[in-house]
Amino acid sequence: MQPILSFNFKDRRGFYKGLQQDVSDRRLCCSSITHSGAVYSRATVAGSLQRRRRLLPLSSRLYIMHLIEEKYKPVAQMLLSGGTCPRCVLRLCCVGSPTLYRLPYKDLTAELQKFLVRPHGEAADDDNAPPSKKVRLEDTDGCDTESQSSMDIKDCGSPRTCNLCLGILQHLCSIEFAKKISHKVQSGDYEFKDFSFSVSFPAQLLVREHSASLQAQQEMKKQGGLLDKSDIIQLKEAYKWIIHPMISEELGVQVVSKSLFEVGVVFCHAETDEDCHFLASECRKFFKTNKNKQFVFTRMAIVKALDWITDDDFCIQFPWPPSSPKTTCEVVDIQCTHAPVFVAGRYNKYSRTLPQTPWIIDGERKMESSVEELITEQLIPVFKADRFNFSSSGREDVDVRTLGRGRPFAIELVNPHRVQLTVQDMKDLQQKINGSDKIKVRDLQIVTRDAMARMKEGEEEKTKCYCALIWTEKPISREGLEVLDNEKEMKIIQKTPLRVLHRRPLASRTRVIHNMKTEYVDEHHFHLYLKTQAGTYIKEFAHGDFGRTVPNIGLILETTADILELDVESVDVDWPPALDD
Repeated sequence: MQPILSFNFKDRRGFYKGLQQDVSDRRLCCSSITHSGAVYSRATVAGSLQRRRRLLPLSSRLYIMHLIEEKYKPVAQMLLSGGTCPRCVLRLCCVGSPTLYRLPYKDLTAELQKFLVRPHGEAADDDNAPPSKKVRLEDTDGCDTESQSSMDIKDCGSPRTCNLCLGILQHLCSIEFAKKISHKVQSGDYEFKDFSFSVSFPAQLLVREHSASLQAQQEMKKQGGLLDKSDIIQLKEAYKWIIHPMISEELGVQVVSKSLFEVGVVFCHAETDEDCHFLASECRKFFKTNKNKQFVFTRMAIVKALDWITDDDFCIQFPWPPSSPKTTCEVVDIQCTHAPVFVAGRYNKYSRTLPQTPWIIDGERKMESSVEELITEQLIPVFKADRFNFSSSGREDVDVRTLGRGRPFAIELVNPHRVQLTVQDMKDLQQKINGSDKIKVRDLQIVTRDAMARMKEGEEEKTKCYCALIWTEKPISREGLEVLDNEKEMKIIQKTPLRVLHRRPLASRTRVIHNMKTEYVDEHHFHLYLKTQAGTYIKEFAHGDFGRTVPNIGLILETTADILELDVESVDVDWPPALDD
């Protein structure tokens, strides 16, 4: 067992500081810990770390005060007197240590207040002395345990709601709230190996933050110093510093910057919604109106307006300090979203009464089912997806069969709860789909989003092969069909067919018939095998579509012609990769 933290009990402050660093960085994920050569198990370490809530605030006092530079003392005093919470004070004082933000709220408040009343340059009497056991025991009866560090701080003398974070860093970053988020995630029954965390704060927080940064800059100028706005810790960053380790510990997985699984929390604060309204009159050009002629205050619009408005005009319209609200931010929603899973394959369609997608006109279903439904009704329950998007390499009419190796298709499964399927699982799914006598699928597999693009790449340059049963009004002979057999690389011009003009724009398109082969049936019927450029309308090539496709079979044979049956024999798209049966 490899030790990960060493210390000497003679140096109690070193122990406390090392323990603090381990708690903040490793989140109790250690397997062993040593001191004086001895090795202790995880259980032993866990028992010691349970007292960290009492140890850290006292032993970290010197550590805290060294990170809050003396030059920021006027800024901190101005913010606290204006109704700003201690954690927001740290942010505006450019304190970039995540550990400090995780300290219990009451202890952070007390230490910050002591720092502010202390004369400039004077150290606290007990900064260099280890905390006494008596003090630690007395603290156990106080309100600085982790379960009371945020939400229950009200019981220890409730602070007013922060005028910058609107209570987010006071009451919505506790272990209780982390458990609430964890419960929401676990109740969704998702499969994931890590997660990313996002938050959506009310837009008016931008206005209050801007006001505070302007005041902080003015205070620094009075002292002959400068405050770079980019050094201020953003609310979102500070919030994640606090809440990330808690949620990660509850879920037992790591939080990362980018993950296929995302947990998002949406906050709102109705009481301060009007904070942004003055910007609409001062910077009207940045704000759009809705149907009711009311301005829409998006975050991007507010950011642009705050960059455009002068500091003097802003301070007149939004004076410091902003009022401390009576209410705290509310959680509108806790969202869990998994990135889509893409399933691809090829399908054969054997029915002439089955559309590719649901055929519904004016709310009335025209066909009982569809290729899309026969496939997805098996996929959705297995992947537990919220919805899906179906796409394919072209499409066939309802009365056209698709034979050969089939037509490539792909399905985007949106927000799937189950994602870890084996090769055998996919084979079982394919077998269930193939229980229908109307369709069959092959090469069913999970693909990446990037691979999806290959299905559409160069689709116009791909070729397709068809077999059509042609009827002619005039009698024909075997010799009369040779004119079709001799045609190679024939170019035709097709206007958008009348039957699809309601859903496709009017245009004339050039298509190529690469070759044709005929098979005589009788004097009014023959089979036509043809290889064409993708996107060719085969039915219109047969009957001409009232002269909208030229040349056509009817013109070439000098008769009226039409298609009675049509089959797609191959779609020459080498995707997805073929799988072994």
